Amino acid sequence: MSLVTNALKRPISVIIFTVSLLIFSLIAATKIPIDIFPKLNSPTIYVIESYGGMSPKQMEGFFSSRLQDQFLYVTGIKEISAKNIQGLTLLKLSFYEKTDMAEASAQVALQVNRAMKFFPPGALPPQVIRFDASSLPVGQLVLSSKSRSLKEIYDMASTLVRPSFSAVPGLSAPPPFGANSRTITINVNPNKLRSYNLTPDEVVQALAAFNVMSPSGNLRMDNNMYVTTINSLIKDVDEFGNIPVVTKDGVPIYIKDVARVADASDVTVSYALINGRRSVYIPAVKTADASTWSVVKGLKKKIPEIQSLLPEDVTISYEFDQSVAVMNSVESLLTEGGLGALLTGLMVLLFLKDWRSSLIVVITIPVSVLIGVLLLSLFNQTINIMTLSGLALAIGILVDQATVTIESIHQHQEAGKPKRLAIYDACAEIALPLFLILLCILAVFAPSFLMEGIPKAMFLPLSLAIGLTMIASYVMAQTLVPILANWLLKDHVKATSPDTSLFDRIQKKYLHILRGLMKWKRTTTLIYLVATILLTAFAFSYIGKDMMPKLNNGQFQLRIKEPDGTRLERTEEKVKQVLAIIDSTVNGQVAITSAYVGIVPSSYGVSNLYVFNTGTHEAVIQVNLKKGYHINTDELKDALRRNIAYKLPNLRVNFEPIDMTEKIMSRGAATPIEVRIAGKDMDQLKAYARQVEDGLKQIKDLRDIQIAQPLKMPTVSIHIDRLKAAQLGLKMTDIARSVTASTSSSRFTEKIQWLDEKNTYTYQVQVQVPEYVMNTMDELREISLVKGQRSPTLGDIATFNTSYEAGQYDRQGPRRYLTVIANLHHIDLGSATVQVQKVLDRLEAPPRGVTVTLQGMATLLDETLHSLQLGLGFAMLVIFLLLAANYQSTKLSLTALATIPAVVLGSLVFLLLSGSTLNLQSYMGMIMSTGVSVANAILIVSNAEQLRLHHQHAETAALFSASTRLRPIMMTSLAMIAGMIPMAMGMGEAGEQAAPLGRAVIGGLFASTFAVLFILPLVFAWAKGKAGFQSPSLLPNAIDNAHKPSNPLVTDIIHNN
Repeated sequence: MSLVTNALKRPISVIIFTVSLLIFSLIAATKIPIDIFPKLNSPTIYVIESYGGMSPKQMEGFFSSRLQDQFLYVTGIKEISAKNIQGLTLLKLSFYEKTDMAEASAQVALQVNRAMKFFPPGALPPQVIRFDASSLPVGQLVLSSKSRSLKEIYDMASTLVRPSFSAVPGLSAPPPFGANSRTITINVNPNKLRSYNLTPDEVVQALAAFNVMSPSGNLRMDNNMYVTTINSLIKDVDEFGNIPVVTKDGVPIYIKDVARVADASDVTVSYALINGRRSVYIPAVKTADASTWSVVKGLKKKIPEIQSLLPEDVTISYEFDQSVAVMNSVESLLTEGGLGALLTGLMVLLFLKDWRSSLIVVITIPVSVLIGVLLLSLFNQTINIMTLSGLALAIGILVDQATVTIESIHQHQEAGKPKRLAIYDACAEIALPLFLILLCILAVFAPSFLMEGIPKAMFLPLSLAIGLTMIASYVMAQTLVPILANWLLKDHVKATSPDTSLFDRIQKKYLHILRGLMKWKRTTTLIYLVATILLTAFAFSYIGKDMMPKLNNGQFQLRIKEPDGTRLERTEEKVKQVLAIIDSTVNGQVAITSAYVGIVPSSYGVSNLYVFNTGTHEAVIQVNLKKGYHINTDELKDALRRNIAYKLPNLRVNFEPIDMTEKIMSRGAATPIEVRIAGKDMDQLKAYARQVEDGLKQIKDLRDIQIAQPLKMPTVSIHIDRLKAAQLGLKMTDIARSVTASTSSSRFTEKIQWLDEKNTYTYQVQVQVPEYVMNTMDELREISLVKGQRSPTLGDIATFNTSYEAGQYDRQGPRRYLTVIANLHHIDLGSATVQVQKVLDRLEAPPRGVTVTLQGMATLLDETLHSLQLGLGFAMLVIFLLLAANYQSTKLSLTALATIPAVVLGSLVFLLLSGSTLNLQSYMGMIMSTGVSVANAILIVSNAEQLRLHHQHAETAALFSASTRLRPIMMTSLAMIAGMIPMAMGMGEAGEQAAPLGRAVIGGLFASTFAVLFILPLVFAWAKGKAGFQSPSLLPNAIDNAHKPSNPLVTDIIHNN
């Protein structure tokens, strides 16, 4: 009450303070970061180690296992998982909530340094990266040229474009994709080597001996200090050919005699295709705490400057812009919020029939919202779909508080009071109920502070948006509204005579119905409670459950897999065929495609965080359809599955998340359904994984069912006869170095570098046998091993076997695991998870030591729904305690909560009728509807209890309170419903993301309004029908309400109606 008194005493001060807040709020609104999701702050660290040519087993044994052992010393470690493919180990370290990640990163780096002491020779230090779920590519910077080679474009991307990324705040720059690093290649000819009795390793040693990195010194001669240089490093690439390998009979044999020197690239293991054409691109990756919109805006602003660094025949374009989706979401919610505010104002005008009163209500909405944005900025929040949804939801409560204040003023004016007294008395009367409503709404969202993980990261910003805006609204209702009412409202409001208005007739009919129900209050209440609880339980079990609403934004990503171990060139051909199938399926409505074929080069292991392929048989394709082309994504995906299966029957396909929302919520999972089979025996895992795969194929709503890991990678096993080798004077190191240089390169066995003095970058020099030469078993057998001798060859001391091995070894803790993945088709994640679990339960028990668990989004959905259900229950408990403390009565607090079952049922039914699922957004709407329902209940219960304590019968008090609060309850409920209609309709390109929230609110409010108006008075009359009037106070001088006189006016009004 002091707020109202002080505001009315110093109105100019309040206006100045409000205007000042608005100015700061507008400044904050222009500077607050904009993103799709809140900051997730996932406690995760990745460790990446590359070693070209090493098999998956070797990567697991020499690197992964050693690192895992060392990481067990790190404080706060929750889980360690590892992926091992040829040439790469990728470890994911997950930490418990509230772990000090700065300290954890330092400990991880320390343990990495210790583990390196046990690494094989030539191993580079692992990369340690703090990678958040929201650190995702927000687009691709594509470089293209009609005249330049891939090697040239890739080198420009690495040396000119990538360094420019540092000038854009919040933008990180992974290495380019599409080619391999520039390399000076010494392509030896095996036949020429044999003719000169040379081995590949002799060429490597000659390079290392005659291309030496050596620091410069100084010569102090005369009065000058001379810098002394030596041509220990080759300056021109062609000079590598003039390095002598050996001298025989006084005649030198040069590298150029046995090899071709080229300024080329490392061994090709991948290609990037933009619209089916080989290209180079750099993913634009934002940091975890950066705004998608500001990062993309900064990069686009930087592109002309980057273009100026490149030759005229090289062009840059920004593709797969994810900021478009972010801005679409923001614009959709802003549009829906604006339309909602307009409809709300019209609804208030319809009820009050006074444009001055409606203007006051409408003014408080943007003022409170802008102050809420300012407070969000101070709390280090961003503008995202959760905070915007919270602000949109808060509009209804803002209207509720301002409308209740204005309507109360009107009632007091109609009683004949002067305007100033009517305003003061009205604000005094509703000050406590409004404050109690504020506390109850805040209590609904208080459990968000107790959640953990992604549910907390998502729910807390929404709760803050609603809570902070509501606090601002409450202050405005107690300060700004009474001031504006004094300035804008008329001095006298003419009371309407009975039966002259439509509302009076509605009120009379309402009282007639309610009086009739009072005769059966106990029966009606019991029927209501039993029916709503049973129907709610049924609806909850029937409704679909998802993490977030499905989007249809014209983008999709699919992964194709040829038979394990297929060569890169063949996979590239299949990708082009798939692109043609996609184009024909959508009738040429493809805007752009991006494909990555093969594995990430071993020099850039960190790039596996963005694109992870297990071999040259895999490719990832991203497709962006033309704007304006609308098609159901699920139907399109199914059509593509059929067309690809018909034309390319040996190709495996699975669709993956592409939208930022899906990628963030999936936490790296490739598909919604993941079944993990873990154990120690790989053969047991394979056998049981196939049983799981066959079982999942029985579920008609699942697609793309397959084992994720490649299990049949073709291998050539070289078995060295150590006795023969020893008898011939051969060492295993010499044999291995020759084989490595012939089948891979000397990149990791000998560090040889060349300095390009033009761009001041150094490049690797490596010896290799061209891929098109080393392509038969005979070539493998003919590898020379002894310096100066043509024999023995590898075939003389070794046997060769072709077989199949797993191409990927995944591990979590002490167990390896395989993953069976599946996509969904016209089914929600919750229902699919139930069906999958039933299939798993029907399978025979796994072998001893083998565990089978559901992973991926299924576990996240379970965690989220569990957190929200506990949160809703906890919120109800907090509200109950608040009301009990205020009313000094548990019966009254339970009475106010009696409408909640109707709210939940109404939300669920409306979601079912509209085809929506129960997801994070719709759950927010349901919780918000619960708060509004409690707010309306408080208005009736508080007024009815005050009347009852003045010696009115409980039924009379309930009837009078319900009739007098009919207009504000109908007005605020219908106004909020009107405000939610644009959101519920899913207007705009990204409108379907917030539509379930609006639908849940509308359904909950419809049911809540009915329950508050027709059920709550019955519950009150039943609960307090025999209650006494004595005060619960224990003080000896407590006033006995039994001696308070009744109000005859109330009885007269009830009887007259």
